[in-house]
This record gives sequence, C-alpha cells and structure tokens, in this order.
Amino acid sequence: MSTFGLYLHIPFCVKKCNYCDFLSFPAKEALKDEYVKALAMEMRLWKDKVSNDVVDTIFIGGGTPSLLTEGQFDVLQNEMVKSFHLSDKMEYTIECNPGTVDAEKLKNYKKAGVNRISFGLQSTISSELACLGRIHSYDDFLVSFHQARECGFANINVDLMSAIPEQTVAGYEQTLTRVCELAPEHISSYSLILEEGTPFYEKYGECPPVSEEEDRQMYELTKERLSDFGYHRYEISNYARDGYECLHNVGYWIRRDYLGFGIGAASLVDNVRFQNGRDLITYLENPQDCREEEQVLTEQEQMEETMFLGLRLIRGISYEQFEKQYGRSLPEVYGPVITQNIADGLLREYTEESGERFLALTEKGLDVSNYVMAQFLF
Repeated sequence: MSTFGLYLHIPFCVKKCNYCDFLSFPAKEALKDEYVKALAMEMRLWKDKVSNDVVDTIFIGGGTPSLLTEGQFDVLQNEMVKSFHLSDKMEYTIECNPGTVDAEKLKNYKKAGVNRISFGLQSTISSELACLGRIHSYDDFLVSFHQARECGFANINVDLMSAIPEQTVAGYEQTLTRVCELAPEHISSYSLILEEGTPFYEKYGECPPVSEEEDRQMYELTKERLSDFGYHRYEISNYARDGYECLHNVGYWIRRDYLGFGIGAASLVDNVRFQNGRDLITYLENPQDCREEEQVLTEQEQMEETMFLGLRLIRGISYEQFEKQYGRSLPEVYGPVITQNIADGLLREYTEESGERFLALTEKGLDVSNYVMAQFLF
C-alpha cells in the first residue's frame, strides 16, 4: 500500500484580514451546511480510486476551519472514515483562530483523532493585531492555547508574522519571546507579503511597510531566538522541536501524493497536478465534477519541482533519491548550476552518517533562495 495526504479547504472566516489573499469569506450557517455536504460528496468520489492506499496525514485549512460547528465537522470526519483508509499513526491537523474554539470543540477534535492544532496568532501586540485586521486579542489566544493543552493536545503550531506595518524590532522580539515561553512544539514565521487585491496592497502598493534593514533584523532575530529556545529550522519559514516537523507540509516539499478537496484545492496524484475551481456556486452545484485545471507533468517538470520544492527544506535534496527516481544523477542534469552555486557560496554538499549525500542551501543561499531555485528551471 502507498500513502498519501488529504487537504480539506474550509473557506469561511469571520472577516477578511487586511493582508489576506486566501480563498476565504464570511458565510451564514446554511451555506456552511451546504458546503460541508458538497465536500463530503467530493470525497466520496475518490473512495474506490484510492481503496488500496492509506492516508497518513490530514490537514484541514482555510479560511478558519474552527468556525465549523461540531455537527459540521462530524459530517466531514464521518465521510473521511467511510471513504479512506486512515492510518493509526496519522498526523491530523486543523487550523484554528483564537476565539473560535472552546473546550467542547477541542474535545470533539480530540475524539475524532485530531492530534495537531495550528493557531493563527501572528502577533502578541494589540496594535499590530488591529492593524492586521485580526478578530482576536492576545488574551483570546492564551485562552485557546491553554484549553488545547488541557484537552491533551501535545502538538501545537503557532503562526507568526514579521514586517507588519509600524512593527518594531523590539515588538517582534517580544512576540517571539512570549510565544517561545509557551513552548509550542512548532512555530511558523512569515514575513508579510503585500498581495494584490488586499487592503494592504491598496494602501502600500509594492512598498514594504517596514525598512529593508528592519525586515532583515527580524529575519535574523527569528533564527537566533527560536534556536535559543530549542527549535530547529527545517524549512525556510518553519521551526520545530525534534520530532514535531509538520509531516503534511513536508509531503508537499518532497512531492508526495495528496488529494485536496473544496473550492480552489490542489492535488498531486501520480505526477498529475489538478485544481478545483474557485467559484462557490459552481462547486455546490456539482462538487464531483469541479476540476478546472490539470497538468500532466513531464519528467523535466518533475525534476524542476523536485529542486525548487526540495531546496526549501534545510536538509536539502538527496543525491541518491534523485537518481533512484529519475535514473539520472544530479550532476548529470544540473552539474553547471550546482558547481556555480557552490562556488558562489549559495549551495553546499554534505554527507549524513548513513553515507547519504545531500545538496542544500547554505545560510547565504537561504537568504536568496528564490534566486537560487530559479536557476534549476530549464
């Protein structure tokens, strides 16, 4: 049996944040009920197609999945149990916004097998949360975080954001310290990106709201402070205590098969990438025929993805695994690019104790990762 991951997209939120370009929007309960039923129908379509495979990661994202009622969540849970073989050792994540969960919801998640909670905090400072358009306070987050601990969740992620308008380096350091002192198992820290179509883009355009020097200081501070508290960086923006890396997201970066359900959800199955349409009404009318984009990846495209996704991981890319997968060595395909970037101090080669050889970004290379990755595109 082979394994794969499941992603369920829940597009609902209380209101859009000022920086958000995700596929999300407010909705009434009746619409949520209808969407949940459509999601279940879409999953049912795959029951026979993956009957010999095992789901070993589930990620329910959004939007704000924790806005679903217990009954709505149970509809999805019951359908997953009926349609797929779920591993006994599965990583099962649900994204939650502070203030949208309570002890009863968390207990229900726990009962269903959810074993990883991801909280969208972004900042611990009230003025920054207000600037971002978040609906919660830091106190709301603390209540939700401690409730999750009391309900037995031993794997919690906290999302943070830097380069927020009017954010100071000292303020960001305070956020980092406060969160680290709570000792979550995983921390994701992203620098604000000004996306077209958002209120922030209308206000700031393409001009970052903090200086390049401040942005750089926050970036360096993230690495230093999280390392001080025992978190290791395993991906460009993700840090974890040993053994708590997000397996579902690692699956994306190493190109494992996954199925995505819901509007806008993407999938990768047997080197075919496909994506659902983003129109809600169309999806609700026919959730079992909602695919709008499909790309059968050539071997060249597969190799390109292996490089620009795999290099996001601090561990990098295995020489042995690449050759096993493609029948050609890394130097054979990318020799000149590798040689030049090693000479420039942007890539490094190293060997693990097992004898397996890897190609990875250096610290300098991580700073200009997009530049390095672009060189592996034919």
